[in-house]
Amino acid sequence: MSDWRIFRGTNEPHDGIDALPEPPQWRIFDGGPMLPPVTSGWRPADLMRAASYQADPDVLDLVNAALYLRRPLLVTGKPGVGKSNLALALAHELGLGPVLRWPITSRSTLQDGLYKYDAISRLHDVGLKKPHTETDIGRYITLGPLGTALLPWARPRVLLVDEIDKSDIDLPNDLLTVFEEGEYGIPELVRAARDQPTVQVSTADGETLVPVERGHVRCSAFPVIVLTSNGEREFPPAFLRRCTPVEIPSPTRQRLMQIVRARLGEEMSSTAADLVDRFVERQQHGDLATDQLLNAIYMTFHTVREEGRGREELADKLMRYLQSPSA
Repeated sequence: MSDWRIFRGTNEPHDGIDALPEPPQWRIFDGGPMLPPVTSGWRPADLMRAASYQADPDVLDLVNAALYLRRPLLVTGKPGVGKSNLALALAHELGLGPVLRWPITSRSTLQDGLYKYDAISRLHDVGLKKPHTETDIGRYITLGPLGTALLPWARPRVLLVDEIDKSDIDLPNDLLTVFEEGEYGIPELVRAARDQPTVQVSTADGETLVPVERGHVRCSAFPVIVLTSNGEREFPPAFLRRCTPVEIPSPTRQRLMQIVRARLGEEMSSTAADLVDRFVERQQHGDLATDQLLNAIYMTFHTVREEGRGREELADKLMRYLQSPSA
């Protein structure tokens, strides 16, 4: 095989996902009925970020390994190196539709990711004696981002689980069975299955209603899951074993220039060399995010164009350290 990579980091959409070989036997799933691929619903800002993503060559092999093995990607790196944008670039290049997002907080639970049942609204409708309350339980259930990703899509969806290291200590362990089995149940629908074997429920992105049979969801192709972490905590070995780890390094000067050119265009990038040098020098003393460099270049281009102290002062104000710089 001349090039085994499905995701090439070219920003050019293609159908390479269809060329993936069959998964390992232990990662084969048989959910159904099959749902048609999702192609619409992209936000313009996400499309721009996806199309301008600059993939690090050292990262590509591990990203493709995760695609072949049907395993989640655990992406670590300093803030601003493009961890979230990797998920957007994957979805854009492989034609997998808009990214499903699950931003993690210390209060996030597995059920938040799978589905929500609006019992209060149902009780309210029962009190009003609305006729659908007993026959249409599906209108009170909305699948979460993880629950939506695990539907039996004809093409896998991309799910961004953002900042998993912010989660409660139990969440990584709670995800293990779902990641391993590619399925979950909705108890409220299981109990109703005798009278309503198939129920239509809403997805996390609100694009459509989808059928859930007998309260059980199982994927037909494991979703492309990108979990991001700023490296602020360690994860259980069992969780790490089910993920493909990839670390995105801080970009070099050359790669920063490529990012500036892709995001801001040739005109701004042609005047940005001195600010890129200043950014690289300041990075040696504290954490900075690439977005700060882009903001500084944009602002100085439109305000203080001349070289000198005024331009540097404005850039330095925008390129503030994300934490106290080391001595």
